[in-house]
Amino acid sequence: MMELRILARIKSNMHNFTAAEQKVASYILANPEFIPTMTTKELASQAEASEASVVRFCKTIGVGSFKMMKVVLAKENTFSEENINNFSLLNKKDTPQSLFNKVTYFNKYALELSLNTLDKKDFSASIEKIKGAQKIAVFGVGGSFSPAVDAQYKFMRLGLNTVASSDYHYMVSYIGSMKEKDVLIAISTSGRTKEILQIASFAKEHGVTVIAITSLKKSPLYKMADIKLCFPDVEEEYRVGSIASRMAQLNIIDGLYLSVFHQIGNQIMESFNKSRNKVLQQRK
Repeated sequence: MMELRILARIKSNMHNFTAAEQKVASYILANPEFIPTMTTKELASQAEASEASVVRFCKTIGVGSFKMMKVVLAKENTFSEENINNFSLLNKKDTPQSLFNKVTYFNKYALELSLNTLDKKDFSASIEKIKGAQKIAVFGVGGSFSPAVDAQYKFMRLGLNTVASSDYHYMVSYIGSMKEKDVLIAISTSGRTKEILQIASFAKEHGVTVIAITSLKKSPLYKMADIKLCFPDVEEEYRVGSIASRMAQLNIIDGLYLSVFHQIGNQIMESFNKSRNKVLQQRK
């Protein structure tokens, strides 16, 4: 990947910056992928500089404001080759604290980009389908299984008959008993996992609505799904593990959960309160 133009400009002007501005410049050059999701205050804190220094730095490099610099970085393809979630991480001299900071901004970046990748009409349609389903199946394997379990727990609290599994044979048996108004939520970052595609295909044969929670790219699952809830494609196929993609999946599930609760909450408050009181009794 070619170096971003704005980063090249910063490098070539390092000798023109004040000592405080050089701190800001050094942090941006080391962590360009996180800048679009940071505030002026956050950048100043991480760079060990003042907010005024951040503002002056942006004017010095000719972008006018920190907000504009974030836009420029995003437009110039924010992620560089050295993503924190690939194995180049082993060649870096990071501390535990710096890695925690990077993970935090990596997750934040994915969540904020999700505001642009999630289709509003599909999101609303998925809520209606979930509300009207007698049975909901949630299927995910590997790193996508934990969000599937989270979805099961949340929809179960709403009184919805929901089953989550990463077992292909179990899910085939469950889908075999589902009807046309029922829903399969298929969770996959790549959208290419063999088991996911086979389960989604089997569900469609039964007339079950397939809702895909997947990254925004033309994957087989994306093309197969009736409803597409997409998060940004921020992780590589060959990666250390699911980080930002899992966070984005959980965020979409939380959005679905709260949206359904908002619409049917008045009908289930009695059961909600009974469950809560039982849990409180257990804590005593």
